[in-house]
Amino acid sequence: MKIAIAGATGTVGRHAARVAEQRGHEVVGLSRSLGTDLVSGNGLEEILHGVDAVIDVGNVQTTSTAASVDFFRTTSANLLAAEKSAGVRHHIALSIVGIDPVDSGYYAGKLEQERVVSAGEVPWTILRATQFHEFAEQTLARTTFGPFVLMPVATLQPVASAEVATSPVSLAEGEPRGRAADLGGPRVESLVDMARRYVRAAGIRKPVVPLRAPGALFSAMHRGALLAGVGATLGSQTFNEWLEERTRAGRLAGPDHAGGRPD
Repeated sequence: MKIAIAGATGTVGRHAARVAEQRGHEVVGLSRSLGTDLVSGNGLEEILHGVDAVIDVGNVQTTSTAASVDFFRTTSANLLAAEKSAGVRHHIALSIVGIDPVDSGYYAGKLEQERVVSAGEVPWTILRATQFHEFAEQTLARTTFGPFVLMPVATLQPVASAEVATSPVSLAEGEPRGRAADLGGPRVESLVDMARRYVRAAGIRKPVVPLRAPGALFSAMHRGALLAGVGATLGSQTFNEWLEERTRAGRLAGPDHAGGRPD
């Protein structure tokens, strides 16, 4: 197969490209660094000619509702229009488990993406996954103030981004199915506990203070509304295993440099 990956250089995209190539597929990378601008849409139709399936794991780093909605609406519409013209037979989009009650911030954009894809003319599959293990690292970067880390009280079911990347490739190899089974991590975790383990491993000498954060997102996370439900597929790598792997590789970031997908 010939598979195009939107966001091919990102957290999930680079893993998906590797998996697809290992399975013998021809991979077309779509990202700004590779010369394709999903926001403008210029050149998309030409590069998608001969492509069988498009995996969209493109991303934007923002907490703004307007910016997120605009990005995902625009890039999804551009991809779908180019796919229709180029004869692409399958569009696969990666979204987030349990986001229906969180129509704000970054998550509002993912909901808009789902609406655009499901209303489009290209046969589609939407895969929802839980937050990645990197979520604790990213939240740490945003909630460190002076000598303290103020960490929202939340219940997550984090999954390895490398494991998430395998699923869209498998879906691309099959027929469009609408909503695929959700994908979650192997264990339910406390975000506060994840942050405490992270700062210990990274040698950050700041206490992690639990915080009942306001807003729809952390309210939903506190209730456990973003956990994988019955029938979900579960990954195998736990947060502790991911943390140990990152520690061995020397890839733990301090609070001023942490990063990851905001989901």
